[in-house]
Amino acid sequence: MPKGRIVGVVAIIAVLAGFAWLAIFGMNNSTTNLPSALIGKPFPEFDLTAVGQPSKRITKEAILGKPAVVNVWATWCRECLHELPTLSRLSKQGVPIYGVNYKDLDSETIQKWMTEYEHPYVINISDPKGTLSLALGVYGAPETFLIDKKGIIRYKLIGLITEENWSTVLAPIYQELLNE
Repeated sequence: MPKGRIVGVVAIIAVLAGFAWLAIFGMNNSTTNLPSALIGKPFPEFDLTAVGQPSKRITKEAILGKPAVVNVWATWCRECLHELPTLSRLSKQGVPIYGVNYKDLDSETIQKWMTEYEHPYVINISDPKGTLSLALGVYGAPETFLIDKKGIIRYKLIGLITEENWSTVLAPIYQELLNE
């Protein structure tokens, strides 16, 4: 094989190996800390109903006034179920948690889920068409947002809230919002 051809093959292999290395090790592979264009922007306007109370309208004004956690959840989401103990503990400690029920259409299933599992939501917003979730840039459930007292989105977490990520990431941000 001519020397030029060997150099070409080696170069191609080196480039492919470089791409493979970047894909595996070099790029930020976190799916829980994806950037959001909404950080620093106001929470989207909405006019939806409360879960289980179709005559009760909820708007953005209902979630303003103090720093809070906005948690996007669904009955079909297994991780949402796993994060409930942490969210319930935080709620009992006085952290306001607003739920956004993402694309659940069966009100009977929602009510069964709400009755069967202790839910931590001060307000629970029904988003059956996903309009609010779409405006928030939600990929799926669970996703969680920290908002300040004016409703500015300060942080977005994709995936479930755990004791660890609450204490190491979310709690310090939440405390800063309380101190503002």
